[in-house]
Amino acid sequence: MSDDIPDGSDNVVGVLTERIQARFGMGMDQLKAAVAAAPDANPDATALVKYHGLLLDSQAALDRAEDDLLAALEAQPSEVDDPTMGLAQRVNTAVSARDGRALVVRWLLDPDAPGKKGLAAERLARLNRGARKGPAVQTSAPHRPAVPSPASVPRAGRATL
Repeated sequence: MSDDIPDGSDNVVGVLTERIQARFGMGMDQLKAAVAAAPDANPDATALVKYHGLLLDSQAALDRAEDDLLAALEAQPSEVDDPTMGLAQRVNTAVSARDGRALVVRWLLDPDAPGKKGLAAERLARLNRGARKGPAVQTSAPHRPAVPSPASVPRAGRATL
């Protein structure tokens, strides 16, 4: 897969959206509807729709963080204070989240990506076949049968008078 995604711009979401639409031959709204109607029909489509939604969420969070930082910087005199530095850190965190989700979408789109062929892909397929639908550990107390109280049970070996 070529690296024609511009770094650090809002075009990341647009380029990946176009790639998803080209792969499935339909718009995102149609793809979301198809996945909602039959989520198990195409696991790749389901995963791409999920991570595309997360990518959109993280891009929106990044846009808000950048707007907040810009407003704070415009109101600053000359020196940057601690709250403004906190906003800058929030922007950095939002960029990392957006870029991480974009990487996942790119990996899902690339059929030749590492881990999709060979032994790693076979292991992943085996793992997914046995995937649990519920929690991995028991989340409720185990059922215990009722045990009679010791006073009501006669003891063996003693005669009752």
